[in-house]
Amino acid sequence: MSTSHIAPEGRSAVRSLLRLWPYVRPVRARLFIAALIAIVASCLSLVIPLVLKWMVDGPIADRDPGGVWLGALALLLLGFAEAVLFGIRRWLVARPLAGVEAAMRAGLYAHLQRLPVAFHDRWASGQLLSRGTTDLALIRMFLGFPLTFLLVNGTTILVGFVILFAQEWLLALVLLVPVVPLMILISWFESRYAFAARRAQDQVGDLTTLIEESVLGIRVVKGFGRHRSQARAFTAMSHELRGTELAKARLLAWIWSAVTVIPEMAIGSALVLGTVQVADGDLSAGTLVAFLSIALALRWPVESLGFLLAMCQEAATAADRYFEVMDEKREPDTSEAASASASASASASASASMSGSAPAPAAAPAAGLRFEGVRFRYPDTADDTPPLLDRIDLHIRPGETMALVGATGSGKTTLTALVPRLHEATSGRITLDGEDIAAMPRERLRGLVSVAFEEPTLFSATVGENVLMGAGDGDAAERAEDLERALRVAQAQFVHGLPDGVRTEVGEQGLSLSGGQRQRLALARAVVGRPRFLVLDDPLSALDVHTEALVEAALREVLEDTTALVVAHRPSTVLLADRVALLSEGRIAAVGTHQELLRTSAEYAWLMSGAESTEGAEATEGTEGAEGEGDPR
Repeated sequence: MSTSHIAPEGRSAVRSLLRLWPYVRPVRARLFIAALIAIVASCLSLVIPLVLKWMVDGPIADRDPGGVWLGALALLLLGFAEAVLFGIRRWLVARPLAGVEAAMRAGLYAHLQRLPVAFHDRWASGQLLSRGTTDLALIRMFLGFPLTFLLVNGTTILVGFVILFAQEWLLALVLLVPVVPLMILISWFESRYAFAARRAQDQVGDLTTLIEESVLGIRVVKGFGRHRSQARAFTAMSHELRGTELAKARLLAWIWSAVTVIPEMAIGSALVLGTVQVADGDLSAGTLVAFLSIALALRWPVESLGFLLAMCQEAATAADRYFEVMDEKREPDTSEAASASASASASASASASMSGSAPAPAAAPAAGLRFEGVRFRYPDTADDTPPLLDRIDLHIRPGETMALVGATGSGKTTLTALVPRLHEATSGRITLDGEDIAAMPRERLRGLVSVAFEEPTLFSATVGENVLMGAGDGDAAERAEDLERALRVAQAQFVHGLPDGVRTEVGEQGLSLSGGQRQRLALARAVVGRPRFLVLDDPLSALDVHTEALVEAALREVLEDTTALVVAHRPSTVLLADRVALLSEGRIAAVGTHQELLRTSAEYAWLMSGAESTEGAEATEGTEGAEGEGDPR
């Protein structure tokens, strides 16, 4: 996903942060108590100047050592109490805020699992990763510090000015003069810092994507000697991020200078005016000391406004980025899909009625796998774009294996992805044994349909765990038996030669294995659960011809007991099928046996002739390829 690095127009930081309330609500009582304790601790610091006033105007003026020691003890106790209260506040918020961050991260992960494949096709993984790590850390920091201390410092400033007006209203008015210029500066700062914060966080996501791609594609980078170009791209992105961070630092420097200098000038003016009043006898020395001590105590709450607001802006931006993902629509519920299907059927019936023709009687439900008038267009394409798949009608009988053949880009993989509902059909319907898959719970549908993709994906787990992802529940003995059977069908017994056998960790993406080994494990995962319906997207493309022949021989046993749709490019794979469907220009152009289509379809004959030539070339290297498959590296 390309990032614009622009904060949304009309964006309100407060509105963005208020969206965090559902996550904060379970721990609100503890956070409120912590904020209350922090307010009490902060206000204790305002009592210290009043003790100083009493000491200056009393024991010190009267030269009473006993009173001085009493005042010193009071100051010590106030300082100790303030420190203890702030420590308690920190202890109170640590655990619940860690829980809030964990809950948000778990919610994000669960939501990502429910988002359609089209979403993951658009979004860069680094952007998603940064939202689940960096952005959530910023939100936790906001809840732990700025949220509390904006309230604490605001209350402290309010209480402090009440005390200042009670001590000397004229000097207090002098200190209020900077309020208007500070508010103008803060407003200017917020708008610019919001833009810079969003830009920086998006750039972190882009940089994370680049690092991840470089690590996962390290073989390509090294194989083509592109490490220098990748390093240059990384350096350019890093410099861009560095520039953005420096822009943020400059903004912070300006606001920090302003909120430090302007109040200092006011305090200096109050000091001069107060000294004159003391000299004239209109003000006691103790009152001036107390007044200036309170004013100095309020410096930190005022000066902290700059970086507290900066942290709030970063947290608001992080919340925006987090909810950008959370606001994405999940895969439609079964009830919604069923309602849409029913509405479409009702509309069709109404149209037929208005045209004066009676709707055709409903046909008896067909067993097996059936596509009925299926059309598909990717969600992000324009409405006037021709659909990738257009009016697909295809029936795979129970227990039959159908090979799907077509030119590159004809939509074969997309068609197979519609069966387990990795994509939703734009119109039409797909049925399994007469039941519309749109009305099935996804968990049940994906328990009936097993898939193996052309690009096999393995996880950072053991060989056995990767394969058994496709198996149902069962006791340990039954699962072990299913695992061995699946490995035999996929000709993946090589796993027993690995250091720990089926308990060997295959590493990220299974890159410690060869392409053919990964593909065989993916095939084993597809067949281990003895599925009723099997969808295979060119599952043997990475195998040499000898290994392919062994896999096909074992696979025939599995295909006898299941209804299968197999994307095929090689004639040898086509021969596994009972019938063949030719997909051309988004439609099923022909259906028949391999021999029938060779006689009746020039396009099919052309596709198979090219495949036979390629296969013949591969056969000349078969022995070498077979030997290479034995090496797990």
